[in-house]
Amino acid sequence: MSEKILILDDDNDILEVLSLLLMERGYEIRTSNHGETIFEDIQDFQPALLIMDVMLAGLDGREICRNIKNTPLTHSLPVILISGTHDPVGSLGFPGAPDDFLAKPFDMDQLHEKVAKQLAA
Repeated sequence: MSEKILILDDDNDILEVLSLLLMERGYEIRTSNHGETIFEDIQDFQPALLIMDVMLAGLDGREICRNIKNTPLTHSLPVILISGTHDPVGSLGFPGAPDDFLAKPFDMDQLHEKVAKQLAA
């Protein structure tokens, strides 16, 4: 059974590109373009990894990440934040921080490297 990755982004083009790149590597992918149901999506899909944009329509991916990391049932779920405008690398390792960060536009090899690293952890 392949590992499951949930991708949250309000840009459907990014969702499609990430999905295709990761499905090519054999991952099972589910996408969402809104963060309001993220906890239900996590509970329903049971992903091994969450890839999420920082800037979501009306929501802040950093805040969603903090909520995931501060919730007992989801605190160990690895989260990779992606953004073209924010660089949270300096905050990695702090409570509620993502496990990794990927800048847009992203390099395919870097994407695959970061995903593999988080799934191996």
